Amino acid sequence: MCPPCYNDRKSPRASFHDYKAGIYFITICTKDKRHYFGKVQEGIMQLSPIGEFCHQQWERVSEHYPYATVPLFIVMPNHIHAIVSINQETEPAAQKTARETLAIVVGGIKREVTMFAREHKIAFDWQSRYYDRIIRNRKEGNNIATYIENNVARWDSDKYYEKEP
Repeated sequence: MCPPCYNDRKSPRASFHDYKAGIYFITICTKDKRHYFGKVQEGIMQLSPIGEFCHQQWERVSEHYPYATVPLFIVMPNHIHAIVSINQETEPAAQKTARETLAIVVGGIKREVTMFAREHKIAFDWQSRYYDRIIRNRKEGNNIATYIENNVARWDSDKYYEKEP
């Protein structure tokens, strides 16, 4: 029998979503929100070498994961925002839920960036988890896209903003 805490745990799954396919808004942060990926200067995101590599990985998602597309993303100094679309019609995604497949994509990018950092002797670490939200309709998707597109311009007021020492 499971301990009581397992029985009381709320499922992270949305009851209105079948998880066979989906479009998600995700946010991935660096550990302790350290500015590994670069800095915002005069309203422009200046990517560091690891930030540039991370950016390239997001551009190439469909090459590595044919069931996933990323129509919009931004690499910020200490986090990434992306819209990720999962298509369950292609293998191996058909064998998993879209959320599980999304975790494979995010985990793959995190792994590649971590390997790049180690190979180039760059101090780097990710926050252990990431945030995902199902995009439920066009209006919500448009609002999220606007948020991502304006992220650099709003950096000083962003909830992830912290000045580097």
